[in-house]
Amino acid sequence: MTDTETTQPTIRAIKPQEQSLIDEIVEGRAHDPFSYLGRHREGRNGVVRVFYPDAVEVRLLAERKNKPPLEKKMDRIDERGIYKATIAATSTRYSLRILWADGWQETHDPYSFGTLIGDLDLYLFAEGNHRDIDRIMGAHICEIDGVSGVRFSVWAPNAHRVSVIGDFNIWDGRRHAMRLRHSAGIWELFVPGIGSGERYKFEIMAQGGVILPAKADPYARYAELPPATASIVAPPLEHDWQDQDWMAQRAARQSLEAPISIYELHVPSWQRLNSPTGYVSWNDLGDKLIPYVTELGFTHIELMPITEYPFSGSWGYQPLSMYAPTSRHGTPAEFARFVDRCHQAGLGVIMDWVPAHFPADAHGLALFDGTHLYEHSDPMEGYHQDWHTLIYNFGRTEVRNFLTGSALYWLRNFHIDGLRVDAVASMLYRDYSRKEGEWRPNVYGGRENLEAVNFMRELSGIIRDYCHDAALIAEESTAWPGVTAPAEVGGLGFRFKWNMGWMHDTLRYMQQDPLWRRYHGSDLTFGMVYAYTEHFILPLSHDEVVHGKGSLLSRMPGDDWRRHANLRAYYALMWAYPGKKLLFMGGELAQWEEWHNDRELAWNRLHDHLGKGMHNTVGLLNAVYREERALSAHDYHHDGFRWIIADDTENTVFAWLRQAPGANPVLVVCNMTPVVHHEYRIGVPCGGAWVERVNTDRSELGGSGVVHDNPVMASQEFAHGMEHSLVLTLPPLAVLYLVPKHG
Repeated sequence: MTDTETTQPTIRAIKPQEQSLIDEIVEGRAHDPFSYLGRHREGRNGVVRVFYPDAVEVRLLAERKNKPPLEKKMDRIDERGIYKATIAATSTRYSLRILWADGWQETHDPYSFGTLIGDLDLYLFAEGNHRDIDRIMGAHICEIDGVSGVRFSVWAPNAHRVSVIGDFNIWDGRRHAMRLRHSAGIWELFVPGIGSGERYKFEIMAQGGVILPAKADPYARYAELPPATASIVAPPLEHDWQDQDWMAQRAARQSLEAPISIYELHVPSWQRLNSPTGYVSWNDLGDKLIPYVTELGFTHIELMPITEYPFSGSWGYQPLSMYAPTSRHGTPAEFARFVDRCHQAGLGVIMDWVPAHFPADAHGLALFDGTHLYEHSDPMEGYHQDWHTLIYNFGRTEVRNFLTGSALYWLRNFHIDGLRVDAVASMLYRDYSRKEGEWRPNVYGGRENLEAVNFMRELSGIIRDYCHDAALIAEESTAWPGVTAPAEVGGLGFRFKWNMGWMHDTLRYMQQDPLWRRYHGSDLTFGMVYAYTEHFILPLSHDEVVHGKGSLLSRMPGDDWRRHANLRAYYALMWAYPGKKLLFMGGELAQWEEWHNDRELAWNRLHDHLGKGMHNTVGLLNAVYREERALSAHDYHHDGFRWIIADDTENTVFAWLRQAPGANPVLVVCNMTPVVHHEYRIGVPCGGAWVERVNTDRSELGGSGVVHDNPVMASQEFAHGMEHSLVLTLPPLAVLYLVPKHG
């Protein structure tokens, strides 16, 4: 029950100054709507002013101590929708009843609430040191003074006016203009009565009165399915994690000594399962992918970018929502469940993360508040010529906080096990892909991007402090020193670095006709010159099977059988070489065609003898890799690798030992010609029986079947600097792993 006041208050004539404020509000020009709307002192009592264009009537419900609320009709003081009513000084709170053309609505006044973000939060944000920025910025469902709604906040320090717009206010930027917190340049507003699922954007009026294209929320945690561009209010992520065993073991599973074998994955094109959107859902992907990858023996999957991105043809490498998993595959909660299921199956999840650049889409970060806020204003510093994208201004504290906050968000909220940072080289060098005169030197006249270097060191330090067992991985294609060295000693602080040099050299070698390989042995051996300068991952990634390069199989020389034999040998060489492993999806199927983002993998190859043989080869290599500690435990120690044969140009044979304290040594022998070598002697470190763990020429792998079914006895005959040796039959275009037999 409410009491209704029948006597209308006397409204004084509107003074010119007040009329000017009203005009600004009605016309959407008000910089500070809180200075006029909401509750204010006027004489001995208070006054409430609200703006509801198109309302038929507005009533004020004033709360009273130990009495029902007092309801009074508000006076329309401007025909464009400004209403006003007095309120007793003793009344603590009020609400509104609004009559629209289709009925009554009860709500609260957004301008009746005080400031929302604490001063310490504002200070930390401006300083660039807020470690929970995802909980402050963006859209958050909350309750204030017993009223439920959504708290919005956005950084736009140079804007004249910022409003939150959405279905809840018919996308009218005049209705929910926000309050500016000057100390940090953050605009905030609590909108009562709305909740999860609401679509929204920010309407920003730049200085000078120009209204910009409506902007998606940079901190949005969910977004519409592209090509739609609105942000969506996401419910709190309240997943009941069941991956405690994985998280307890993660540090050991991702250590430098651990076997790490990564299956790189582009989710939309892995398998085209039935889906209303045309994209596989996280739930369906979990059902199909997890058993498939675990059966193959991979330790991790790496997801090509899943942060929301507008253009599917970018594969996710031009993201706009650094806090939102793409809606192509489901909700944030469904993504969390997918990660949890991976962990319960013993599978780690790495995601590609792109802080190097962002697209210039009008609804995104470009000219966000009418100024170059996130990007550099100078195109020589802020524009990527290769990708037609914009470069973050790493020298700005708020931008760094935006990016480091994103990294922490994924690691902490979704239990992501590692971030692979894309295009690091483009961040490190100011002259990246630029000609003379197209770039600006740093303050010392050099080509190094000092601000980006400091950002990466800051990022690695933050991850070490807050998620110490998560892996930070650099896709860095140059010889920048110390990428995986600690920041404290001048490094960048990454845990691993992609070894792009190894990939280019070995692929070039494998593409040679075997007749000419004797002249190119350095392509296989040169990598050991620098193998211990960084903590490397050996990548055969998506970049090697696109843009006309062809699939890996199509780049191997010879007829069908020889192509497959070469590729099996290449994989075995890679799995035996120092460094962790990464293989792009489809490589295990020996696809003939290069990868395309709109086409699923060639699953029919599982029904082909040679295709199934490649699949079996990858599974065997992963199994042996995980079982033989010598293949991983000393990846980054000089004593973990020993050349036995690196100079047999006549036979094109290579051999080496992988070894680690307390582990069986593994002898690796590579015959890179299609000729069988009989009675080939190789030195070994101990006598006794040696057994084959891997032979890529086995018939079940698609080979010709030249194998050692029985153990091979090492004789006490000196060879290659060792007192014992084996006499082997080397199969054509094949790699062998042999280990001493004990017991």
